[in-house]
Amino acid sequence: MLPRSGRRHGADARLRPVPETALHPSIQRVIDAAARKGVTLEVTTFDESTHTAEEAAAAVGAELGQIVKSLVFVIPAREGPLPLLCLVAGHNRVDVARLAAVSQAPDIRRATAREAHDLTGFAIGGIPPIGFERPIQAIMDPDLGRYPVVWAAAGLSTAVFPVPPGTLRILAEATVAPIAEDRAAGTPAPAAVAGGEAGRGAS
Repeated sequence: MLPRSGRRHGADARLRPVPETALHPSIQRVIDAAARKGVTLEVTTFDESTHTAEEAAAAVGAELGQIVKSLVFVIPAREGPLPLLCLVAGHNRVDVARLAAVSQAPDIRRATAREAHDLTGFAIGGIPPIGFERPIQAIMDPDLGRYPVVWAAAGLSTAVFPVPPGTLRILAEATVAPIAEDRAAGTPAPAAVAGGEAGRGAS
């Protein structure tokens, strides 16, 4: 499927989709992964980055919480670091202690940008929830289920796709568990990368 072009997705959408072009291999990997499970994705590409959750939300005219942050963590192992993917609502940050309890991996830590790329095959800012060369365990933030549709990175920092949370869970074969920090009422959400863990520590 070619990237979608044409209309904006909401009244407040900031970026316009670029004209249809040949699919980038990273986007194709995501589309193919969904197709293998019987799901057709409508990918939208932009001429500017949607690297952060805020940028992605503005680009598609969605709420910040509708943006899926695909954050990579690693579990130390004798054979090398094992990746763990966290699918987190855009307004949330991962509580590493909660994640350690859920994953039963007390030594879990955030992946570096290099580790995230090496383990997933995708660059920070565009890490999707699916399309990896090897199976990756995924844990999904239950707050994503509050929305009828959420938006995830499609393999590049300029590409996103909409998907119902239930379908996202099935595609990623994710376990739904509370892994987000508690935020005090009225506390603004921090800037965070939409498609991967950033070196600046956003989660």
